[in-house]
Amino acid sequence: MEWTFHPAEELVSALRAGAVTSAELTDEAIARIERDDEVVNAICVPDFDRARAAARRADQALARGEDRPLLGVPVTVKESYNIAGLPTTWGMPAHRDYVPAEDAVQVSRLKAAGAVVLGKTNVPLGLQDIQSFNDIYGTTTNPWEPARTSGGSSGGSAAALACGFGALSLGSDIAGSLRTPAHFCGVYAHKPTLGLAPARGMVPPAEPALPVELDLAVVGPMARTARDLTLLLDVMAGPDPLTHGVAHRVALPPARHERLGDFRVLVLDEHPLLPTGSAVRAGVHRVAAALADGGARVERHSPLLPGLTEAATLYMQLLVSGSVARFPVDSLEQLRIRVAGLSADDRSLDAERLRAMVFSHRDWLEANYRREIHRHGWRRLFAEFDAVVCPITPTPAFPHDHHPDPLERRIAIDGVEYPYFDQLVWAGLATMPGLPATAIPAGRSPEGLPVGVQLIGPLFEDRTPLRLAELLERKIGGFEAPKPGVPAGPAPART
Repeated sequence: MEWTFHPAEELVSALRAGAVTSAELTDEAIARIERDDEVVNAICVPDFDRARAAARRADQALARGEDRPLLGVPVTVKESYNIAGLPTTWGMPAHRDYVPAEDAVQVSRLKAAGAVVLGKTNVPLGLQDIQSFNDIYGTTTNPWEPARTSGGSSGGSAAALACGFGALSLGSDIAGSLRTPAHFCGVYAHKPTLGLAPARGMVPPAEPALPVELDLAVVGPMARTARDLTLLLDVMAGPDPLTHGVAHRVALPPARHERLGDFRVLVLDEHPLLPTGSAVRAGVHRVAAALADGGARVERHSPLLPGLTEAATLYMQLLVSGSVARFPVDSLEQLRIRVAGLSADDRSLDAERLRAMVFSHRDWLEANYRREIHRHGWRRLFAEFDAVVCPITPTPAFPHDHHPDPLERRIAIDGVEYPYFDQLVWAGLATMPGLPATAIPAGRSPEGLPVGVQLIGPLFEDRTPLRLAELLERKIGGFEAPKPGVPAGPAPART
């Protein structure tokens, strides 16, 4: 029997029942990686010898009757997480030889739960792109069409899941980095509430692994089913023991409802700053129709929704000012001259990103205050609704674009080009206020590419969008494995 695409939840049961061993699951996953990963290039740092040893230990633990949440289940981890003995580079050539001595807190939790780590998955340079390519490990392609991206920055993890390279993966998200690759590759991901899962050790190479509360950024689970997201989130959630003493599970409230017909859902498919492509709009409509057919209350408009234009602007301001502070630009003075030359009437996202690159602390505090106003608006909205359904990006996976200046790139939406980073407006809708959001498959485009949508939920009520994802999976279906041997274009050259 082949176990490749079985959910982690089923693998746990099969392992406990003795129907399969961890060694068998691990060997099967490794054989699949060795057979299929040359074109996809999802696994950038294999760790097969240690994985086989961990699988043998898991089988011994199972034989002793041990019961841990992921005991014996093969998984992968995004390259940006520290794993003792493996390189952590973030795709930066200057750090290609950096090897941390200690696991990230989430890697420690994975191992404590009994998971078998197969290796690390590919990322973009500095995690700063919507694609996954770098000069150390090359390009990760989309399992559905090698000529297109798998997304970023957790693109390697999403591609690995779609190909059957392990049952679960650890990712991270500040600009849709969990949700966009899931959408592009046809898998599931969950961006947790900001602060729910500690990120210590998911840190740029050679920097100290401190228990820092990052702004906007989260770590989160990726999987092939909604229930598996919950399984992994329960392992990941809870305060960092360095700041809260002995680590303990966080008591998340239960989902607001158990039946589809009890949910109150606001559906959005239009953004004032960017059109939604027809394929993604169709995916949103498919989910909306399933909700209505299941008896849910579905609304298309609400005066309680915080303004989408200001939300996108605030998100870009907070994202860019924070990123520039962490990754300094070379010529701050030249940037200031460019900003001074902007028209006061230019409120485009391109202009707002440029202004944010030279933000003062006072500017950031003002943006942060406006964020709190939006958070309060979301609290009011979620008194009337349980979830918001909306796009993740305006298009399915796009062709690889490795232009060295991302600001010169464009995204084509139904044949019309827009600034590349404008496609982040939908991801930022949940990220800016720190809300949980679950990415789910929602069908395929006319070209056969996966299309996903996100389910945004209330702060610290992560189980509500996760439960809704599970109910929709039963209603409209979920992950489907890519059909082998039918690429719609050539793979890019490996660098």
